[in-house]
Amino acid sequence: MAINLVKGQTIDLRKNAQGDAFDLSTVTIGLGWDVRAGRGAAYDLDATAILLNANGKLAGLQDVVYFGNKKHSSGHVWSNGDNLTGAGDGDDEQLTVKLDSIGPQFDKIVFMVNIYQGIQKGQHFGMVANGYIRAVDKKGKEIVKYKLSDDTTYTNMCSVIFAEAYRRDGSWKFRALGEALPADSIGDVATRYQ
Repeated sequence: MAINLVKGQTIDLRKNAQGDAFDLSTVTIGLGWDVRAGRGAAYDLDATAILLNANGKLAGLQDVVYFGNKKHSSGHVWSNGDNLTGAGDGDDEQLTVKLDSIGPQFDKIVFMVNIYQGIQKGQHFGMVANGYIRAVDKKGKEIVKYKLSDDTTYTNMCSVIFAEAYRRDGSWKFRALGEALPADSIGDVATRYQ
């Protein structure tokens, strides 16, 4: 049974409190959203993974995986495409991460989402409904889910650093962050890690 995280909560990805073991050889990070009724045009949310070293730093933009750089050079992190509207049920965008295969030079992966051209279009996360991020193991078992809904701190914010996966004591942990930022550019958010 998946854990519904709250902001700031951390869990071990390998095994939950109920004793369920998860296969981290391939983990899918799913992102879903809808647009609140009466908000008009479709919203293009983009899921991004930022791979960081042991110092929490980004070595270069080649370590940012998103619609413009769909596959990391290691072959262990990739984007499964760009949904421009959020239409349909289930995950609207997905990132795939082979956590067990990621080299030791990467100690943390930050997962973020931004509204493409949100500032220009007057769109922000206060207008997004049913937003979530979840992690699913190789066998299709949902490990964790973090919901992003009805939080007034997201009004006028165009990017959210949803969560991070990081190494600790030989395992991977997952922490819900929910940190909202006014920037709508992946590059602007990524530079904070340089």
